[in-house]
Amino acid sequence: MRLASHLKKTISMKNKISESEFFGRERIGKVLLKIAPPVMLAQLIQALYNIVDSFFVGKYSDAALTALTVIFPIQLIIVALAVGTGVGVNTYMARKFAQDKENDAFGAAGTGTVLALITWAVFSIISTILMRPYVMASAKTPLAIEYAITYGNIVCIGSLGAFLEGNWTKVHQARGNMRLPMIAQIVGAAVNIAFDPLLIFGIGFFPELGVAGAAYATVLGQIVAAIITCFGGLRKFPKLKDMLHYSGRIYKYGYSSIMQQALYTVYIVALNIILAGFSDAAVTVLGLYYKWQSFFFIPLLGLQTCIVPVLSFNFARGSYDRCKNTMRDAFLISMAFMSLGIICFVFFPDAAIGLFSSSSEVHDIGRIAFPIIGASFISAVFSLIMPVFFQAIGNGITSLLLSLTRQIFCLLPIFWLFSLIGLNYTWIAFPVSETIAGGIGLLLYFRQVRKWNKTLKTQENN
Repeated sequence: MRLASHLKKTISMKNKISESEFFGRERIGKVLLKIAPPVMLAQLIQALYNIVDSFFVGKYSDAALTALTVIFPIQLIIVALAVGTGVGVNTYMARKFAQDKENDAFGAAGTGTVLALITWAVFSIISTILMRPYVMASAKTPLAIEYAITYGNIVCIGSLGAFLEGNWTKVHQARGNMRLPMIAQIVGAAVNIAFDPLLIFGIGFFPELGVAGAAYATVLGQIVAAIITCFGGLRKFPKLKDMLHYSGRIYKYGYSSIMQQALYTVYIVALNIILAGFSDAAVTVLGLYYKWQSFFFIPLLGLQTCIVPVLSFNFARGSYDRCKNTMRDAFLISMAFMSLGIICFVFFPDAAIGLFSSSSEVHDIGRIAFPIIGASFISAVFSLIMPVFFQAIGNGITSLLLSLTRQIFCLLPIFWLFSLIGLNYTWIAFPVSETIAGGIGLLLYFRQVRKWNKTLKTQENN
């Protein structure tokens, strides 16, 4: 028994040393190149799922495609609560690993699972009650309304897998394990894609369920992904007293991420309501943009995920130069990939829209909207990464304020003001708001860097 215990401690110590060598000493470019590709691949599969899902639903009915656009903000709330809480777990765990406090790290992991279960239960009840009034404010045609209510109720009540996977994925990522979450998301998306046509159109012995079939396929994929990530992600629940302590720590580090995603939902709902005043086709165009955005933003979103544990680890160690190098590499990689998105949105809008819809009205609106929105992609690199930076170093208030500036203080009022002129002008709000928010974020970042430089200079003089 003593020998076994000694071996276990030795292995644990070696794991800690390897993590310290990796996050704390390895070249930043090499760190990101090792941990980012699995995350990006998983997000690529998720983006392809979004595109394929919309493709099949669009073939079923234009009203069904509008329904998916209407429910999209609610699905973002699920992401906000699930992934935002997971980010809190991730950040806290990374800090505790840096401090060699493994028991605290895994205590937070167990608490995260309990929080996921509670959040899912509360969310399911509230969403079911509010589903119909929300949908009726965002869509006008009766068929689109009924499709949206059906789809929304199924994906909300069946979202347990999404909540659990969101927590367990971050538990793995806190220790640099990006591969298992990647496998889980790939398999989950593959299951979703496979069952989409079977359940939507009723192929073979499967019943034709239409929009409900797309919802059931989504739920099934989430459950499969959760089952895979539970291996190593599910940790022992701590005592109630400790759980309350960990919950406070988790939400301290995760609340800004939750709020950022929730604000994302708020502004999309508001934009849908404004666009619904013009036509359902305008709402559909916005939804198609977000489908394609999820594809072209993969490198940026992947780096958002990867830099959190790297920044948190090195900030806790006082390795400020490594934090700056992490941000520099994240900026350069993101801008290189976002340039491809600009090309596609500006020069090939009809091809992007035509994959989902043959409606002439949708094409006419999107032909103007897509190039204007695409012009915002470089600015979006800074407006999206800067809140993550401040969140990772424990400054949740600044992170939240930057997100508020981008999504609420800028985009919504500017979008509404331009809507008074006409539909074609509303899209200008995207590049304007991204530029303002990104510029403010950079100013605050350089102020933080100056503080670090003063601290390092003081340490050298002492």
